[in-house]
Amino acid sequence: MVRTNELLLDGLNPSQREAVQHIAGPLLIVAGPGSGKTRVITHRAAYLCREAGVPPRGIAAVTFTNRAAKELKTRLDRLMGLQSSLLYAGTFHALCASILRADGSGISIQPDFVIMDDDDQIGLVKRAMLLLNLDPKKFPPRSFLAWISRAKSHLLGPESAGLPINSYYEEIA
Repeated sequence: MVRTNELLLDGLNPSQREAVQHIAGPLLIVAGPGSGKTRVITHRAAYLCREAGVPPRGIAAVTFTNRAAKELKTRLDRLMGLQSSLLYAGTFHALCASILRADGSGISIQPDFVIMDDDDQIGLVKRAMLLLNLDPKKFPPRSFLAWISRAKSHLLGPESAGLPINSYYEEIA
């Protein structure tokens, strides 16, 4: 386990050092693949705990993929030892799901909600199509998922997602 401030900064370039040592609030890091973002995030988390007195429970290290989240956790374990288990390290999706499970009742979300993967979504659309006697060859289920996704992107709920209706397909959707 790394124990000193200097070891936390060792091997970092000047920009990375600046990011790791930034303690005056949130910090946005925009950089391409392989530029050391994960290194900066993990070293910054350890630095904030060790040098700035931030409790590990006050830190969330988030990323987009499960693979990157696993790498975050591995590196945090190496840098922080047992303390790393006290901070959150994972994906944005997992963090949001845990927040909704803990506090979603305020917006009528039950803690036992299920997140549907792609196969689950296709299955649900196919069941709905079967109930409506719609031919999946004429109306591919994925096209309905794309339509739903567009409606969600425009923040349209079920009651307004189909307005205006310009085609038979839109009426069915």
